[in-house]
Amino acid sequence: MEKQALPASSCSLVLLEETKKRPPLLSNGGSTSYPSASTNGSLAPLAAAGSGTGLLGSTCTGQEKTGGVGTGPGYPERETWTRQMDFIMSCVGFAVGLGNVWRFPYLCYKNGGGVFFIPYLLIVFVGGIPIFFLEIALGQFMKAGSINVWNIAPLFKGLGYASMVIVFFCNTYYIMVLAWGFYYLIKSFSSTLPWSTCENEWNTPSCIEIFHHQDCKNASLANVTIGNSNMTCAELGDARSPIIEFWENKVLNISSGLDEPGHINWELMLCLIVVWILVYFCVWKGVKSTGKIVYFTATFPYVVLIILLVRGITLPGAYNGIMYYIKPDWSKLQEAQVWIDAGTQIFFSYAIGLGALTALGSYNRFNNDCYKDAFVLALINSGTSFFAGFVVFSILGFMAAEQGVDISQVAESGPGLAFIAYPKAVSLMPVAPLWAALFFFMLLLLGLDSQFVGVEGFVTGILDLCPGKYYHRYRREIAVAICCLLCFIIELSMVTQGGMYVFQLFDYYSASGMTLLWQAFWECIVVAWVYGADRFMDDVARMIGYRPVPWMKWCWSFITPCVCMGIFLFHLVNYKPLTYNTVYVYPWWGEVIGWCLALSSMLCIPVSVLYKIFRAKGSFRQRWAHLTTPVWGAHHLEYMAPDIRSLSSLSPGTDDNKVIIFESVM
Repeated sequence: MEKQALPASSCSLVLLEETKKRPPLLSNGGSTSYPSASTNGSLAPLAAAGSGTGLLGSTCTGQEKTGGVGTGPGYPERETWTRQMDFIMSCVGFAVGLGNVWRFPYLCYKNGGGVFFIPYLLIVFVGGIPIFFLEIALGQFMKAGSINVWNIAPLFKGLGYASMVIVFFCNTYYIMVLAWGFYYLIKSFSSTLPWSTCENEWNTPSCIEIFHHQDCKNASLANVTIGNSNMTCAELGDARSPIIEFWENKVLNISSGLDEPGHINWELMLCLIVVWILVYFCVWKGVKSTGKIVYFTATFPYVVLIILLVRGITLPGAYNGIMYYIKPDWSKLQEAQVWIDAGTQIFFSYAIGLGALTALGSYNRFNNDCYKDAFVLALINSGTSFFAGFVVFSILGFMAAEQGVDISQVAESGPGLAFIAYPKAVSLMPVAPLWAALFFFMLLLLGLDSQFVGVEGFVTGILDLCPGKYYHRYRREIAVAICCLLCFIIELSMVTQGGMYVFQLFDYYSASGMTLLWQAFWECIVVAWVYGADRFMDDVARMIGYRPVPWMKWCWSFITPCVCMGIFLFHLVNYKPLTYNTVYVYPWWGEVIGWCLALSSMLCIPVSVLYKIFRAKGSFRQRWAHLTTPVWGAHHLEYMAPDIRSLSSLSPGTDDNKVIIFESVM
């Protein structure tokens, strides 16, 4: 890169003169040792810069002025968490969500019970924790959201745009689960649960409350009427339970396919509006308010889980259900699908690749020990998944015992567990409305904090793109309102009769395993091979006061990218067209829409790289050098300034001075 590529601006001269008069405060007092992680992380030069009197004052104009946080008049200093526990609870609320309760237990039972923990824990340490730590540390080091954090290697800023697209899609469809949960919660406040009987207007003649499967085991009884249902064993195969009819005929009022959207379900739309209002008022004031709300939304679900577990283990059949959950089947380790399921679950449950963890980390103090936080949060996340399995399978064991069927016939995953299997089990308990209300309230809280932290991550990325001259007192409130309104408009298609088909398109393609794995792969490549793994390890050491174990560097450089790409290729090779209930096959144009949703994020990375390279000037090597040079923020000045004594021999007017100051600060 040619020297003229570094502009000789007035900002460089001002910075040099100010540096000579008042040397920047190095975090280690001028020595080369790393700063202690126990310091409060306050940045004196940063605070001064915000007032226009510090090392990055108001004399810096143009593009240079937008490089930092609080670097001129009108630039508010970046918020920080009131206390560090706010950050921990926000990460717990975001990462610990519905997938821990309704997906992990099912995968565990399906993939060999206790044996599933072997591939699960292995991939936690080679993929989950390294990327989880990488995203938090990047946000904390760069003090920026999911887009500007990639100023660490500007050529790959498309990673930020990709994560914004993914988290936007997640915010759009994920909240539908909360709307359904809120609808069930309202319906739970009745003496008789509406999904427990066949005496409602939405039920069909084939509805039956008790199936009596055990009475039909003898093939000679095919034409014998069973119980009070007036159905023969032959007809029993086509019978439907009241909970399925409540879900499909009342809640969804589902149409015959994607090409028949039908009319809007007004009750469901009102539930969606209420949930969005809750999300808005959780996010609109920033991390100061969000950090307080998550203390309730992240902890109360654990209280409910404990209550449900105590109730579940006292029910008949609970022991069989729990043993079904943890009994090891060692032969499963030979199946590739088991390892793929373990890897995919980790990337889902750890919320990797969405950019929200980066946004949460950006509000940390610079000296926060994010390395220790990553391990604590990983332990909480995986521990919650394991604990939730006991709750779910104790109830499913009771349900199987009551119906006289094998547990495999009642075990469900995803919405099938939350809105069919578990409500059915609850309806068989004494005081059913109480347990139903508790379960759906827990479900609402589990999803609510994941939702509003996802919105926070998206809004943070958008606001970081706005230069200070566009600062408005209520810009956060306006940005959150626009985000919520835009998502709501898209979601109107999901509260129609064909809404479930639209929901599955978003769920299967927009934030699928492939998109998250693609994102995680490039994050590791850029940090380890473009910016430099050793270089980033040094940056982490400047923040926390010590170097993480070399294992992290090896994972970022080799192991984790290979794991991500291996699972990605497996998904691609074994791709199956989307279906609903294994019966309805989506039309070709529905699959095209789905792939457009997936590629809209995945193509952000290569397209932005090619665009930046073709727009740059000079040889390829010069373009690469220029586009991969980090753009530092103002807060880096205290921690990354060069040794001032080495500048004392330079005269104020030389070009060398300008280049050194510009590179060290900007």
